[in-house]
Amino acid sequence: MSPLSSQEILLTSSPDGPITAYDSSSGVVLTNFAAIRSPRQGLVLVGKTSFAASNICPITASSSIKLYNWWSSSTFFNIPVPEPVGPLAASSDGAFLFAGGISGSLYVISLPSGDILNSFASHSKPVSCLNVSEDDSLLISGSDDGTIVVLPIFQVVSSTPTSKNNVGNLALHKFIAHSGPVTAATFGTSLCNSQVISSSMDRTIKFWSLLRGILLSSVSFPCPIMSFVLDPTETEFYGAGSDGSIYKGWVQIGKNVNHVNGNELIRLTENNNSSIISLVMVNNGRNLVSASEDGSVWMWELDYGQVAIALRNGNKISDLVVARGISYMKGNGNGNGVRVSINNCGNWGGGFSGEELVRSGLAEKNVMKIEEVISEVENDKRRAIDMLESSIFLYERLLELILKEAEGECSTTELVKKEDIN
Repeated sequence: MSPLSSQEILLTSSPDGPITAYDSSSGVVLTNFAAIRSPRQGLVLVGKTSFAASNICPITASSSIKLYNWWSSSTFFNIPVPEPVGPLAASSDGAFLFAGGISGSLYVISLPSGDILNSFASHSKPVSCLNVSEDDSLLISGSDDGTIVVLPIFQVVSSTPTSKNNVGNLALHKFIAHSGPVTAATFGTSLCNSQVISSSMDRTIKFWSLLRGILLSSVSFPCPIMSFVLDPTETEFYGAGSDGSIYKGWVQIGKNVNHVNGNELIRLTENNNSSIISLVMVNNGRNLVSASEDGSVWMWELDYGQVAIALRNGNKISDLVVARGISYMKGNGNGNGVRVSINNCGNWGGGFSGEELVRSGLAEKNVMKIEEVISEVENDKRRAIDMLESSIFLYERLLELILKEAEGECSTTELVKKEDIN
């Protein structure tokens, strides 16, 4: 048995092939998950045990969201949605999943039930990107119409569903951010705290004030930018160019930068003519991983600006994400999933292999039962609180009557009659 590893796992989705998992330190393929047709930005981590991918049926054009466990190569849950959806985002605890539709609507999905809690008309054109803030407080969506919407998650989760839900009353901000489709949007967390960063087909990356929703800085490029990533210190950024190049720049609030000019931007290229669609940081910011539409996955050594490892992939790629905090056994690569240890202590969660879990189905059944019990407990708790509040109200009224009677204003019987008349 191979030793336990706690390195990051890279996941790539495809519009015409399997979801592939790689060891980020070596580039070795760990396993392949069941093939689906996943659109751009349609891959997201769901807590520590699962991930989800958008799927569009090539025959009926119907759409669904497929959920996977790390320890099984096949999907374990299928969530139907009212329309084709692409971009996905999820809360860090895996309790809520957010999906963006081609109509511009945003869907809020409860997990593990898969119920659609709410939907909102967020944009006038398809939703092109979604992201959740690090503290799970805010959701950001971008669209092909060039607009960005920032929403408090507690409101989109708890608001009452209606037939004409609109984000107007819920949004913290909604503004026209770009003259072209928004390709990516995220929140700053350290140096860029209280900021929103976005990229677009209009060849720019822009920095916005989260508090005021105003533009702070804009960087122009010689080509459309399909995605971007910030380094761990959030002083540098890397833009994924549609021309196959990666553009490195520095965060300079209040300054507009145009194209590759002097030391303002550095261009990283490796004879690649295919559009780079996603970038992620791994190994504590020492390496950058890029994924191109043609299936090229490269790990860059940032100190030298060169490709260190070319990862194997024979299919087109629609998205790339990195999973952290998941320990696994190396050397699987057999299509049965990745053996994982969620507690990071070297103990296998239950000791089952992927094949055993698929055969028995015990894991998911137990999870569903536990969720049902928790739901019943919560309902009982709410009913008890309601009864307690009613009792308190009645006792307050009774005390009021007793006090009035003691003061000699009138008898208890007269007071009750007056209250009934009122």
